[in-house]
Amino acid sequence: MRVSGTERTLNYAILIGFSLIVLTPVLSILATAFGPADAAAARNGAFHPSNFATAWVEGRFGQYMGTSVMVALVVVSLAVVLSILSGYAFGTMSFRGEQALFYLFLLGIMVPSEAIIVPLFFDLRTFGLTDTLWAVALPQVAQSVAFGTYWMRAYFKSVSPSIMDAARVDGASKARILVSILVPMGRPAITTMVVLMFMWTWNEFLIPLVMSPSGAFRTAPLGLAFFQGQYTQGTALLAAAAVLVALPVVLLYFLMQRHFIKGMLEGAVKE
Repeated sequence: MRVSGTERTLNYAILIGFSLIVLTPVLSILATAFGPADAAAARNGAFHPSNFATAWVEGRFGQYMGTSVMVALVVVSLAVVLSILSGYAFGTMSFRGEQALFYLFLLGIMVPSEAIIVPLFFDLRTFGLTDTLWAVALPQVAQSVAFGTYWMRAYFKSVSPSIMDAARVDGASKARILVSILVPMGRPAITTMVVLMFMWTWNEFLIPLVMSPSGAFRTAPLGLAFFQGQYTQGTALLAAAAVLVALPVVLLYFLMQRHFIKGMLEGAVKE
């Protein structure tokens, strides 16, 4: 279908307009992050990359981001493996209670963490897990597995049965089919799931706040909130700290952008 010059111009105008709406806040934060932190700094010029070093040291973001990395590694690695296994079972096998069990998994998506965080805290405290890495990570693993099971089930159901039938004829076991055929084929879907889980885990605020009351496992978003309480007037340092906290998610997205977009498009066209 041919697109007229007027339609093409209108499409570009709409895309540019929405791009400006999205990018303006980002650019304003970056401009503030590199701006002067106070009047004394303003006399030394308008460009101050040292704000990032100052925010990093004064806000102790090295410690907080290290905790966030540990939590994200635990959550994403466990959730991805469990999601692939459960999605494979729901997507390729039939067994008694399949639908009821799958709907039980979906409760993890539908029930917000705010509704269960208080009883969950007392349960974990009973087992002596509060103020530990597992208290922060395990609830997020459960939430991520709920989404990951739904995501991977849709992918496995979209795979042609003839591929698995051919592998069975060649003598491949179910585990072999999963590891050697379906997982490599599903790299875009798995990559998309990894990026989404990492983003949700990195930005999680409530669970680390409640599950680590002493602050021993304070993550980067929590550190940013406490840093904001200390620097209510220093907008340049706050903006620099916000950029530091958001940077790992942005870098991961750019590194996996091609697979992420491919996985999202595949999910958009398949039932």
